[in-house]
Amino acid sequence: MGFHKAYLQSFIVALALAGATLNTGTAMANTEEPEFTLVLKEEAFELRDYAPMIAAEVSVDGDRDSAVSAGFRILAGYIFGGNAGSAKIDMTAPVTQSKGETIAMTAPVTQTGAAGVWAIRFMMPKAYTIASLPKPNDARIRFVEIPGRRVAVLRFSGLWSDSNLMSHREELAALLKAKKLKPQGEPSFAFYDPPWQPFFWRRNEIMWEVSRH
Repeated sequence: MGFHKAYLQSFIVALALAGATLNTGTAMANTEEPEFTLVLKEEAFELRDYAPMIAAEVSVDGDRDSAVSAGFRILAGYIFGGNAGSAKIDMTAPVTQSKGETIAMTAPVTQTGAAGVWAIRFMMPKAYTIASLPKPNDARIRFVEIPGRRVAVLRFSGLWSDSNLMSHREELAALLKAKKLKPQGEPSFAFYDPPWQPFFWRRNEIMWEVSRH
C-alpha cells in the first residue's frame, strides 16, 4: 500500500473516532505550528531557528509505508481519548510520519527513520508542558522535549511517495553541502495538509537540523 493511501486511511479513521466535522479550509487555517525565526530564505530553501517544543512520539519497526500508518494510528488513539481522563486532543500535523478540554491542532506531522526504525511524532501545542499533558493509555507513546535548534528546510509539493520524498532529500543534502552547512542526525519528513488536499497544493517539507557553527 502506498504511503499516501495508508495515511489517508489513518486520517479517516482518526477523524471518525473524533467525530470531527472539519472542512479543508477551516482545518488548516486554525492549525497551530511550532514557532521559529526565519534566518534565511532562498526560493524553496529556508534556515529556521525553532523554539523548544514537545512532541508525542512512537517508534515503529518496518518499512516507511507501514510504519507511518501504524504510528499514526497509535498517536491518533492518544489524542482522540486514549489517555488519562479521556481528554480529546485535536489532530496534530506533521506524522516527523496529550478531562474535558480540547488541545488545539498543530502542524506538521513528522517522520524520521534510521536502521528500519521510524519515529512518528505529533507536535503538542505550546500551551502545554509534559506535566500538564494527559498520560497516554498506550505505554508505547512517550513525550519528547525538543530543544531549540537550527533547521534547514526544503519545501515541495506532490504525493507522499518514496520517490518524491527521496529526491527532495537528495536535493536538500546537495544544498547543505553547497552552503557548507553541517547536518546533524537524520532528516525528518514533514506534512502539513490533510490527505484530501490536491497533491499539487500540498505543503511538504524535508527538515534537517544543522550546526549553528
